[in-house]
Amino acid sequence: MTTQQSGSGELRDDHPKIDTSVPHIARVYDYWLGGKDNFAVDRELAERFIQADPMAVAGVRSNRAFLGRAVHYLAAEAGIRQFLDIGTGIPSANNTHEVAQRAAPSTRVVYVDNDPIVLVQARALLTSHPDGLTDYLEADLRETDTILTEAGRTLDFAKPVAVLLVGVLHCVPDSDDPAGIVQRLVAAVPPGSYLAISHPASDIHAEAMARGSAMMNRAMAGSITFRTREQVARFFAGLDLVEPGLVPTTQWRPEPGADTTPLPGWVGVARVG
Repeated sequence: MTTQQSGSGELRDDHPKIDTSVPHIARVYDYWLGGKDNFAVDRELAERFIQADPMAVAGVRSNRAFLGRAVHYLAAEAGIRQFLDIGTGIPSANNTHEVAQRAAPSTRVVYVDNDPIVLVQARALLTSHPDGLTDYLEADLRETDTILTEAGRTLDFAKPVAVLLVGVLHCVPDSDDPAGIVQRLVAAVPPGSYLAISHPASDIHAEAMARGSAMMNRAMAGSITFRTREQVARFFAGLDLVEPGLVPTTQWRPEPGADTTPLPGWVGVARVG
C-alpha cells in the first residue's frame, strides 16, 4: 500500500495500475455524476443499472448533495474544524474541503480511498485554502489502524473530528463487520466529534435496488450490500442523531423548495459523546 502525503503540497508520480477491464464502483459513480474519469466497462454497467432502477442517477446526485449539506452544517453550525473523509471517490464539485473551508478556512481535511484512479486525481483534493490543510491517504476502510495512524499526521485526535462515511459502507460485506469498523473509528475521536453516514437503501424502491445490486455484484470484482433503515441505524448505536435523524437523502435538511421525494438512500449525522 502506498500512502500519498500532501504536507509538501506534492504527490509522488507512482502511476498506479488501473484495471480498465473490470468496472469499479467509484468510476460508475463518477459516470452517474457526469464525470469523465470512467471507462467503457463502467459506463456499460452504469447504464444497465439505470435500466434496472431509473432513479439511480437522481439517487447518486442526491447523495452528493447530502455530503455538501452535512459538511456545511458541521463546519458552519457545529463548529467542526477537522474532517476524516473515508471513501472519498473521484473528485467532483463541492469536495469536502471546499465546502468546509468556505465556512471555516482553517479547516483540515484528510481524504481516504483505495481506488487507483482516485489517487491519480488526488491533486484536486489538495488545493487547500492557505489557512487550512488537506491530505490524501491510499487505504481501504477496513484498515482502520493505518487510517488513524496516518491521518494523525494531519488531524489532532484530541480535538473533535467529523468522520464521513458517505457512500462507502455498502462496499463492506457483513462478513467484514462494518459495524465494528464504525465503532473503532468512533472510539478514536473525542466527545464533540461527529459521524456522518450515507448508505444505499434496500427498503426504498426495493425491487429495483435488488435487481441493481445483483447486477453489480455479478459484474464487479468486489461486492456491495444495500441495507435497510434498521440495519443502517445500527451504525449509529450509542450516538445522538441530530435532527431530522436517519432519513432518505432528500429529506436531510433540504434546501428551501427542494424535492423531498424519497430516494433509495439512508443518511444521518450523529454527535459523539
